[in-house]
Amino acid sequence: MKIDSLSVGPIGTNCYILQEEQAKLCAVIDPGDEAGRIVRAVENTGCTPVMLLLTHGHFDHFTAVGELLERWPDLPVYINEKDTTGKAGGGFDLLFPRLPEKNQRYYKDADKLNLGGLTIEVLETPGHSRGSVCLVVGDVIFSGDTLFYGSCGRTDFAGGSYEDILRSLKKLAQLPGQYRVYPGHDRPTDLDFERRVNPYVKQGLRG
Repeated sequence: MKIDSLSVGPIGTNCYILQEEQAKLCAVIDPGDEAGRIVRAVENTGCTPVMLLLTHGHFDHFTAVGELLERWPDLPVYINEKDTTGKAGGGFDLLFPRLPEKNQRYYKDADKLNLGGLTIEVLETPGHSRGSVCLVVGDVIFSGDTLFYGSCGRTDFAGGSYEDILRSLKKLAQLPGQYRVYPGHDRPTDLDFERRVNPYVKQGLRG
C-alpha cells in the first residue's frame, strides 16, 4: 500500500491517491479541486484508477469529480447517500449532486470495497455532515473532516451535530490498536496521539 497526498483548492483539502502497488490499481479519495494536478499525480503512480471515494458531500471534497470523469468516464464514485442531493444548491453546505447511474455508488457503515489485495472498510461517522464517513484500510484511517490533528470538524453547517461528532470520535477512538490518520485538512496524525491529547476525542470517550 502506498499513499500520495495533494493539497488542493482554496482551503487546502487533502486529496489522497491510495495505491495497491502489486495490482497497479488506485483509488482517489476526496478529489476536491485542481483536477489537472490530480490526473497528473495519478498518471505518475503508474496505477490504473478504479474508483473515486468521497468522505462527505461538501464542495471542497468533490469539485474535481466532474473533470476526472471526463478523463475516466466509467469510474464509480462512492459517497454516503445522506450527503447527496438531487439538485444543485448553493453555499458551503452544498450536498453532492447525484451522478448518472453508471457512476453513482453509495456506501454505508461496515461496507467493504476491494482495491486489488486491499480492503477498504466504511465507518459512518456523522457530525460534520449527516453522511460523513471514515475509510479504514489496514492500519490507516482516512478521516475526512471528522478527525483532525488535535481537533475535529466543525458542526455548524447544515446537517452538522456536535453530539453526533462526539459519538463518532468515540467510535474511532475505541477501534482496537494503533492507526495512522490521514485527515481532510492539515497534517497526518495517529490515533494514539489523538486519544491522549485531543480534547474532543477525550470528551467523546467520556460520553
